[in-house]
Amino acid sequence: MSIRHLLPGRIGFGAAPLGNMFRSLTDEEARATLRAAWDHGIRYFDTAPVYGAGLAETRLGEFLSGFDRAEYVLSTKVGRLILDEFEEPSTRELGEKGNLFRYGLPHKIHNDYGADATLRSVEDSLRRLRTDRLDIVWVHSVAQDFYGDEWIGRFEQARTGAFRALTRLREEGVIGAWGLGVNRVEPLELTLDLDEPAPDAFLLAGRYTLLDHERALQRLLPAARRRGVDIVVGGPYSSGILVGGTHFEYGEAPAEVVTKVERIDALAREHGIGVKSAALQFVLAHPAVAAVVPGASRPSRIAEDLAALDEPVPAAFWQALCAEGIVSPEAPVPA
Repeated sequence: MSIRHLLPGRIGFGAAPLGNMFRSLTDEEARATLRAAWDHGIRYFDTAPVYGAGLAETRLGEFLSGFDRAEYVLSTKVGRLILDEFEEPSTRELGEKGNLFRYGLPHKIHNDYGADATLRSVEDSLRRLRTDRLDIVWVHSVAQDFYGDEWIGRFEQARTGAFRALTRLREEGVIGAWGLGVNRVEPLELTLDLDEPAPDAFLLAGRYTLLDHERALQRLLPAARRRGVDIVVGGPYSSGILVGGTHFEYGEAPAEVVTKVERIDALAREHGIGVKSAALQFVLAHPAVAAVVPGASRPSRIAEDLAALDEPVPAAFWQALCAEGIVSPEAPVPA
C-alpha cells in the first residue's frame, strides 16, 4: 500500500544529526533545531536507534512529548539493538562508513535482524520516543556499505525475521507501515522481486540525488512505482557536499566529486538560484518519490530548506545540467 496518506507533507526532518553525527550538539541546540522544524510546519520526523546509540530518539521523544501524538508522523528503524552494556563511542565502527557517531552515547550496538530482536527494537524505540505507536518502521542498512560480502546473509536474516515481524505488527496496528531504509539500491531491487513479505515503502539515502541517480532511475524507481511502493529520499545533499559541506558518502569528498559540485554551483549562480533548491526539487520531481527528509543540526537550516522548495528554477538550468551530463536525460525535472 502507499504511505502517502500517512505523510503530512513532502518534506520531513531527518534526525541523524541529533545523534551527534560528525559533531557534538548540546541538548539546547537539538531542541532549538526541532523547535524550528515544528514552528515551520514540519510534521514528519525520521530517526533510528543507531543515531548516537539512542541519543537521537531520546532527544526527539523528549521534544515531541509536548505535542498531541495525532499531530505528527514518526518513523524509526530496526536492525541495531542498543544494549545496556557500554563501550567508548570513539572506537565504534559502522561498516565502511567508519565512525559516524563518535560523539554519541556510550552504549554498545548489536546488529540483529531477527524477529525477536525486531520486536525488542520496536519496544525500545517506543520507550525512547515516548509514544505508543510508530507510523513507519524501516529495516536499517541491510546492505553492502555496512556488511560488505556478508550483506546477503544479513538480508536473508531480515527477510525471514524483521520483514515478517513487521508485517505482523502492521496487521495488528502497532505500526502503520514498514519498508527498508538503506544507502544502496540493490537490497530494494531484491525486495521488490520477493512475492512476500510486501513492504509499503523504501527510505533511500544518497542514491537519488543530483550527484548520484543513474542506477536508481534504471530499474528501482520504475519498479517501485509499478508495485505501488513509495520512495522517501534521505540524504538529498549527498552528506552535505552539495550545500557547502565537505562530506560525501559520510567521508571526505573525492576530487572528482568536488569538481562536479563546483560545476553545479557555477551553473546555479549563472541561473540565479541556490543549489539547495535544485537538490530538493530534483528529488521531488520523480513521481515515485513521496517525500524527502534532509537532516539539520541548526535552526536556520529549516527555513532554508523550506524556502528552497518554493524557489523558481528556470528550465534552462535543468537543460544545462543535462547538456553537461550531470543530470540524466531520463530523470524527471520540475516543470
